[in-house]
Amino acid sequence: MRVMRILIVEDDRDAASYLVKAFREAGHVADHAADGETGLALAEDGPYDVLVIDRMLPKRDGLSLIGELRRKGRETPVLILSALGQVDDRVKGLRAGGDDYLPKPYSFSELLARVEVLSRRRATGAPDTLYRVGDLELDRLTHRVARAGEEILLQPREFRLLEYLMKNAGQVVTRTMLLEHVWDYHFDPQTNVIDVHVSRLRSKIDKGFDRPLIHTIRGAGYSVRA
Repeated sequence: MRVMRILIVEDDRDAASYLVKAFREAGHVADHAADGETGLALAEDGPYDVLVIDRMLPKRDGLSLIGELRRKGRETPVLILSALGQVDDRVKGLRAGGDDYLPKPYSFSELLARVEVLSRRRATGAPDTLYRVGDLELDRLTHRVARAGEEILLQPREFRLLEYLMKNAGQVVTRTMLLEHVWDYHFDPQTNVIDVHVSRLRSKIDKGFDRPLIHTIRGAGYSVRA
């Protein structure tokens, strides 16, 4: 496992302490800044692999911090943490220069996985906002989806569903995970809302192509893989 150096910019003392402790227990180096100005100074000076930045910060808000880093040519990957989790909020965060956006509340296991992905992408030089599975592409900034070069128009919920599946490409995504991260629901996963949307998505993504990309894993969930 490669050790990452992570900067956490978070004004909530308890939340910051939890994250620093959790990242260190996972074997990584974690520093903390309690406001946007301190975070900017540390991010400019420190050789960090990933920055985890809250949106609402004292002295300088998170989006302003990220924008200033990008203006100065700092390309360190940024994951935005925020209680603001609507589509418009996420789009603003990504357009401000963020590479990923995780609404609060969140699970640390998912946060860690996303930070690891951002760190790997930086190491390989892969684009941070583009997901690819086989001949399927999804651009998180432009909300463009295309397969074999042919653009596919999706409804907002369908886009979120495909985005989450592609973000976890090759892994089994359970119904509960989809309810929590795509619908923000926390109830009985036996509801058929997922089946309906996956069926619609599959008709747009796989219909007319020789090789299906969206797979049903019986008794477990779904997976996107080439």
